[in-house]
Amino acid sequence: MHEAIWFLVVGGICVAMGVASSFVKRLPLTGAMLYMAAGFALGPAGAGMLSLDIVRDAHLVRVLSEIALLASLFAIGLRLRLPLSDRLWTLPLRLGLLGMAITIPMIVIAGVWVLGLSWPLALLLAAMLSPTDPVLAHDVQVRDANDLDTVRFALSGEGGLNDGIAQPFTIIALMLCAGSLAHPSRGQVFALAGETLWGLLGGIAIGGIFGFATTHAVTWLRTKHSQALGLEGFFALGLIELSYGAAQLAHAFGFLAAFAAGVAMRRVEHRATGERTPQAAIGSIDPADVAATAADPESAHAYMAETVLRFTVEVERMVEMAMMIVVGSLLATLNGSLLTWSNVALFLVLFLVVRPVTVELSLLGSHASRKERGLMSWFGIRGVGTVYYLADALEKNPSSDVKALAPIALAIVTASVLVHGVSATPLMRRYRRYRMHEEAVKRD
Repeated sequence: MHEAIWFLVVGGICVAMGVASSFVKRLPLTGAMLYMAAGFALGPAGAGMLSLDIVRDAHLVRVLSEIALLASLFAIGLRLRLPLSDRLWTLPLRLGLLGMAITIPMIVIAGVWVLGLSWPLALLLAAMLSPTDPVLAHDVQVRDANDLDTVRFALSGEGGLNDGIAQPFTIIALMLCAGSLAHPSRGQVFALAGETLWGLLGGIAIGGIFGFATTHAVTWLRTKHSQALGLEGFFALGLIELSYGAAQLAHAFGFLAAFAAGVAMRRVEHRATGERTPQAAIGSIDPADVAATAADPESAHAYMAETVLRFTVEVERMVEMAMMIVVGSLLATLNGSLLTWSNVALFLVLFLVVRPVTVELSLLGSHASRKERGLMSWFGIRGVGTVYYLADALEKNPSSDVKALAPIALAIVTASVLVHGVSATPLMRRYRRYRMHEEAVKRD
């Protein structure tokens, strides 16, 4: 009977969101907010059907958030349809790399001064809070492969990069908390620097190689031999898992590999399709002969990339629902108060000081306008990436000090989901009007 009720609940949520999605878009609400509320309602304070504890169930939460991030990172990479030499790529690279180098120390200082944490714990908290979220930021992500908007491209690319870049900071912080780096030798410092550099470059290289090789192999089989037709979802999942698994075995950063695999698949498609849009290359598909489009040399690359993208976007929405229900349940069982003066102070410092300073310094001298930088400064959304690194830290070091970080991290995630969710729709509408006005002025 309990299982039957779960089928009813999950089915009801899915149907309700499917029916009400267009209505919700017109309101200052997001699916993430509604899913999180549903998770809380299903928890001990409500129906009592779901009781997840961030400490006890750290492994499960870590795996679920890992899956959510991988699907989203691959989908984001697949949306970014620009040559890597294009100057627009400099914005996410600056925000992801230079921005992380600025964000981490500032959050560490805030953790020590505002929360009274030790330096190792402050560094661990900074690693948790530094990645911006690629899962929840639907309104500020690129919409499709033809979307080259400056703000959306920069924020999407940043979210694709910094979830992987946060990993070495977590590793170092956990070593400091365990006392194994209390007095680091020169050899340890060089070893950590080498491992970090390899993690970054190796993750990108492995993901790029798998994405390039898999896409070429499948399209070659289709166009030359009319084989490997259909089941794009299997190719998508297989490519994500191969890239991530190979990167993990090679001690590289797997999240970067998943993102790079998506970028590589899109680069193969862009080179084959040229300046035509993927939709123009695909043309009008005959429902009775889809295989002909998939095997046509003129449309095969575009058809595969777009079909894989549609599949991964659907998966991304499903894992968003699952993760926000999990977060809502975690809030219901959390030991510690979310709404404290110190948490409020940290939220204000993070989003009104750290994020704007990071964006302005990272994009100093860039082609992004003041309004564009202002939007990027606000939309530093925290979410599933923070939950992943929190669960990962608790799984590796469930000490009382690390446990004390859970209410802080989850408070920031909750506040970000609510505040950024409410503000995303109206701010992006204003931004669209601004862009339309700018384009009209240029035409005149």
